[in-house]
Amino acid sequence: MSGPLADFLFEIGLLKRYKRTGWLVAGVAGPESIADHSMRTAVIAAVLAVLEGANPDRAALLALFHDTQETRLTDLPYLSRPYVTKADNEEVTADQARALPEVLAAFLGGVVGEYEGKASPEAVCARDADKLECLLQAVEYRSQGNQNVQPWIDTSLAQLTTDTAKRIAESALDTGCLDWLARALGREP
Repeated sequence: MSGPLADFLFEIGLLKRYKRTGWLVAGVAGPESIADHSMRTAVIAAVLAVLEGANPDRAALLALFHDTQETRLTDLPYLSRPYVTKADNEEVTADQARALPEVLAAFLGGVVGEYEGKASPEAVCARDADKLECLLQAVEYRSQGNQNVQPWIDTSLAQLTTDTAKRIAESALDTGCLDWLARALGREP
């Protein structure tokens, strides 16, 4: 049974190499990988969950697995969506997990299903974390000189639902992305 498990883990490793394609459309020369995005999304989900009264462990878990289907679908930019019919994320996850032990396949299906279902407080926090991470990344790319990222900021901001995520987004838009460093060194930015 270890062959399918290793296969699955190698497949998930693709997320470290696949780049987020929306940033390529925006002209970002070296965009983050899907795994880069998922890691910070999981941290943000935990933070949001703590502050929103949800389970941070569960929210981080949902966020960690929210884009695992992109090993098979890749990161399709929004521009392609009217032209491409894609499988539901739950269906892709079921295919990815088909050869895995039943208990693991059920776990993965449950995690992705909960995220996609948007019903639990943890799923709401994880989904907001996905949008907030995109907004933060756009602000960082903008500070590096890319002026084409405003649509990502606007779209992400408009899709936030929790009060905490909205407050963090507003703060991020009013703060330089390296101001934290000056504060950490005991200097005001």
